[in-house]
Amino acid sequence: MNGVAQQLRLVPFLDLAPTTSEVRERVISMWQEVLDRTAYVGGPYVQDFEQRFAAYCGTSEAIGVGNGTDAIQLGLRALGIGAGDEVIVPANTFVATVEAIVLAGARPRFVDVDPDTLLITADAVRAAVTPATRAVIVVHLYGQLPDMDSLTETASALGLVLIEDAAQAHGASWRGRRAGSFGAVGCFSFYPGKNLGAFGDAGAVTTSHPEVAAKLRAMRDHGRAAGSHHSHEELGTNSRLDTMQAIVLDAKLDRLEAWNRSRRRLANAYRNLLTDSRAVPVAELPRSRGAHHLAVVQVDRRDEVRQRLASQGVVTGIHYPTPCHLMRPYRQYADRDFPVAERAAGRVLSLPLHPHLSMEDVAYVADRLREVTGSWG
Repeated sequence: MNGVAQQLRLVPFLDLAPTTSEVRERVISMWQEVLDRTAYVGGPYVQDFEQRFAAYCGTSEAIGVGNGTDAIQLGLRALGIGAGDEVIVPANTFVATVEAIVLAGARPRFVDVDPDTLLITADAVRAAVTPATRAVIVVHLYGQLPDMDSLTETASALGLVLIEDAAQAHGASWRGRRAGSFGAVGCFSFYPGKNLGAFGDAGAVTTSHPEVAAKLRAMRDHGRAAGSHHSHEELGTNSRLDTMQAIVLDAKLDRLEAWNRSRRRLANAYRNLLTDSRAVPVAELPRSRGAHHLAVVQVDRRDEVRQRLASQGVVTGIHYPTPCHLMRPYRQYADRDFPVAERAAGRVLSLPLHPHLSMEDVAYVADRLREVTGSWG
């Protein structure tokens, strides 16, 4: 190809159309059944998806809820965590993780993360514990799991309830055990752009504790007692998974493993193509098998890099530009600086990644990224 204009190609950050196309016919067929039955909330379609998703994650129960934020908030409350309790949480998560802690009535206890993986560590948990600490939320950021052996052992030794924020980790695993099966609860978001995404907001909580599952089922439905419409035995809310989202998720669940394999292949290609470059991919631990919800690199002069990539047709994202402890509503909970999270917030750059991205697009993005960062001299 001759000339910049001929070389230019558009690489979107995310394209949901191909995955939607794969399930379109099944979703339309199932939706016709729903219309005929006029069962739009709860019912057998929701129950079927819950059972299948629980089996997929390796838990005995999955409870569909309205969104991922509710999954964390209700999960905390179902475990009895609230006023007067501290919950350890990494500073570099999406705001919903911290938001849910505060909404449950507890206090976030921020910790810093590993500089290579940007994930929480057992050492950070041990250093942060106070007499008020009741739980730790392990965030599987970008779809990768941290060292779950050391984290589960540490939580157990310290008497802490371990909760998984698996909103980006559908199908990710640690030593063959899937995300959502390690903690007392696992909390998932099915926002449309997730690896397993609905056609709107949706979420789920996984657990192998029947009493916790029973509480969650009541709390998501205004605290109703099982089998009753007018008896309300828990402080609840309205956070039910609706039928439309359940049939979409059920259809997509059959394809999730194939889509995740594609993501891993693409993420590995980025890693190989960016070897020895100034854009350093976030590390993955050897015993982790990531779902690669995002392909994230750390790079200096991030905003300049992003702008120059955009001029070459490459659309990127930032996850996330401000650590939670520096956000106005949550500054009151931070008692120190978190240098790794703060430095990473100015350097993280999310590259295009979705299951139907081509290897040619990955090569184009990597080439443009190497050119931009290599031009610094």
